[in-house]
Amino acid sequence: MVYTLFVIELVSAFALAATLLYRYGDCYRNHLIVTVSVLTAWYFSFVIMFILPIDVTTTVYRQCLVNNNITVIPQSQATGGNDTTTVAPPVNPCEKPWSYVPDNVFTNLWRVVYWTSQCLTWLIMPMMQSYSKAGDFTVKGKLKSALIDNAIYYGSYLFICGILLIYLAFQPNVYLDGPKIKAIASSASNTWGLFLLILLLGYALVEVPRNLWNNSKKNYSLTHSYFKMAKLSTDKCEAEETVDEILDSLQAATTAIGPDHPLHRHVETIIQKLPIQLRDRLNSRAPPYRPAPPSFKSLVNLHKKTIKALHVLQRTETQWGMMLERIFHLEDVASNLRSPDKRFQHTFHTPRPRLQRLFYPPIVEWYWECFLRQYFLKGLALATGALSLMIIWSEMTFFSTRPVLSIFAHIVTATKNTYNYAAILWISTIIIGYVFYCAYSTVLKIRFLNLYYLAPHHQTNEYSLIFSGMMACRLTPAMCLNFLSLVHMDARMHSNEKGAIVETSYTRIMGHMEVLGIIAAGFNIYFPMLVVLLCAATYFSLGSRLLTLCGFQQFVGDDDLTADLVDEGREIAKREKRKRQRAEESMSRRRDYNNRFSNYRAARDERDGAHTGLLDDADSEYYVSSTLERNQPEPPISDYQRAEMPYNRHDLTLEDEIEDRFGKSTQSTLRTDFDDRSKMTMPQRGLFDDV
Repeated sequence: MVYTLFVIELVSAFALAATLLYRYGDCYRNHLIVTVSVLTAWYFSFVIMFILPIDVTTTVYRQCLVNNNITVIPQSQATGGNDTTTVAPPVNPCEKPWSYVPDNVFTNLWRVVYWTSQCLTWLIMPMMQSYSKAGDFTVKGKLKSALIDNAIYYGSYLFICGILLIYLAFQPNVYLDGPKIKAIASSASNTWGLFLLILLLGYALVEVPRNLWNNSKKNYSLTHSYFKMAKLSTDKCEAEETVDEILDSLQAATTAIGPDHPLHRHVETIIQKLPIQLRDRLNSRAPPYRPAPPSFKSLVNLHKKTIKALHVLQRTETQWGMMLERIFHLEDVASNLRSPDKRFQHTFHTPRPRLQRLFYPPIVEWYWECFLRQYFLKGLALATGALSLMIIWSEMTFFSTRPVLSIFAHIVTATKNTYNYAAILWISTIIIGYVFYCAYSTVLKIRFLNLYYLAPHHQTNEYSLIFSGMMACRLTPAMCLNFLSLVHMDARMHSNEKGAIVETSYTRIMGHMEVLGIIAAGFNIYFPMLVVLLCAATYFSLGSRLLTLCGFQQFVGDDDLTADLVDEGREIAKREKRKRQRAEESMSRRRDYNNRFSNYRAARDERDGAHTGLLDDADSEYYVSSTLERNQPEPPISDYQRAEMPYNRHDLTLEDEIEDRFGKSTQSTLRTDFDDRSKMTMPQRGLFDDV
C-alpha cells in the first residue's frame, strides 16, 4: 500500500500523455521514432508534475523528523535488509503521510527522468527537427545539415559556458570537479528555462482569465472569430502562392531533368512529398521551355523549401477548417438562443458517437450552449484570475522568509502544521498544472513561431509534435523549481536560518547555482519580479497596440482596420457557408433521386433483358481498362449509377462526395476521433522515409 498513489500517478501520467498524443498526432502517419520521442518527452514532463507533490509531502514528514530529533537508520544494520526503519521516541509527534515513498526511490526516479528529458530537449529532438527539415537526399547529408544547424544554434550557449568556466577557474575558493560541472550544466539549463517561463507567464497569467471571460460573451467570441478568419485568409493565400511557386520550380526541374539524368531520382523524391492533389496540379501544368538542368545544391534548396511550404500550407488549412467549424457553431448558438422548443439545431449535421448522442441530446446541448456555458466560463475566469493574482504576488515576495509574504508558502505551512497531506497534494497539483497550461499554451500563440501548431483530430504535423515535446522538457524542470521557491521548499530560501533544512529529492538532483553567486543571489531571486511589469503591459494591451502600429494588425477593438477585418471575415464565413449548403443540397437531391429510381431501373433491366440504347449497350470503361482488369469480375452496376459515377457510389460519404465535386475548400479538413481508421490506406511518407 505504500506505493499505491505513486503507481497511480505514474500510470495516470502515461495515460494522459498517450491520450493527448493520440488526439493531436497521427500514429498511423507519423514516424515511429517521432511518436516514441514525443511520448517520452510528454510522459516525463507529466511525471514531474504528478510526482513532485508526493515528494513535497515526504519532505514535510522528513523535516518533522529532523526537527524532533528522530533518526532514520538503515534497516540493513538491524535486520540485514535494504529497507529503512525509524527508531522513534515513545511518543512520535510526526504523522507519517499515507503517500510516503522512501527517499531513494525519488532520487533514482528524478535522476532518470531529468537527465533523459535534458538529453531529449537539448540533443535528440533538436537533431530530429533539423534532420527532418534538411533538404539533403542521403542520411549522411541530412546528419551533416542537422549538425551545422545545431552548431550555429548552440554555439552561443557553449561560448557563454566557456566564459563562465574561465571565470570560475580564477576564483580562489572554487574547485571544479565532475559533480560541480554537472550541477553547473543543469542549473544553466534551469536558468534558461526560468527566463523563458517568466516571459510566458507575464502574458498568460492575464490573458488566460481574460480569454475565459471574453469567451463567455457570445458576441465578442463571434466577432473575434471573424477577425481571425480574415487574417487566416491572408495567411492561407500566402501559403498557396508559395506552394504555386514551388510547383513552378519543380515543373521546370522535371522538364530539365529527364529519366536518364543522374539527378532524376532526387526530383522524384521531392515529387513524392507532394499530396495527390498537388501532384495532379503539377502534371496538368503546361510544360515550360526547356531550361538548363539545376545543380545538386539547387535541388537540395528546393527540397528544403518544399518541406517547409507544405507544412505551412497544412497548418493554415487545418486552422482554416477549425475556424470555420468554430464560426458555424457560434452562429448556430446565436440562432438557437431564440429557439422556442429548446432543442439545439445544427446548420450542418455531423455524425456523432452513440454515447454522445445518448448522454448529450439536443435538449441538454441547448441548455449547456445557450444558458449554462457562459456562467461556467465566467466562474472559471474568476477562479483563474484569483489564482493568477496569487501567483503574481508570490513571485514578487517569495524571497522574503521573515516575514513570510508568499501566499502559497502560508497555505503549505498551515497544512504542514495540521498534517493535511491531501491538501498539500491537491494544492501543489493545481498550481503546477495551471502554471504549465499558462506557459505552454502561450508558446504556440507566438506569431514568429506560427510554423508550430497543435491541432486536434490527428491534424498536428511531426514538426509541431517535436517542438512541443522539446519545449515541455525545457520548461517543466524550471517551472517546478520555481514552484518550490514559491512554497519555500527550496533550501536556499532558508540559508540564513538555524537548524537543518531538508531539501526535496527533486531539488538535490536539479541543483542550484551556488557556484555562481551572481545568478544564485541575483537572477533567480529578482528576475521573477519582472512578471508584474509584463502582466501590467498585457492587461493594458501594450504589446498588441505596439504590433498594430508596426503593421501587424491585432484585435484591438477600437480601430477602423479591426472593424474592416471583422466585416471581411464575416463575408468569408458567409461565402463558405453558402458553398457548403449548395454542395450538400445538390448531393442530397442526387442521392434521393438515385434511391427513388435505382430499384425501378434495375427491375426494368431485368424485365427487358437488354439495353435499348446504342451507346449505352457498351461499357465505356471497357475501352480504357487493361485486359487483366476487363477479365476480372465486377459487381453489377445499373445504367444510372454508371452514368453518374463517382457521385452515386454507396461507399462514399457525403463529405467525400462534396470533396470530389467541389474541392476541399468547401468543407472542413477535420477528421473526427471516431473515424474508421481501418479505411486508411498506407501512411504517407514520413520525415525519415525519403532516404
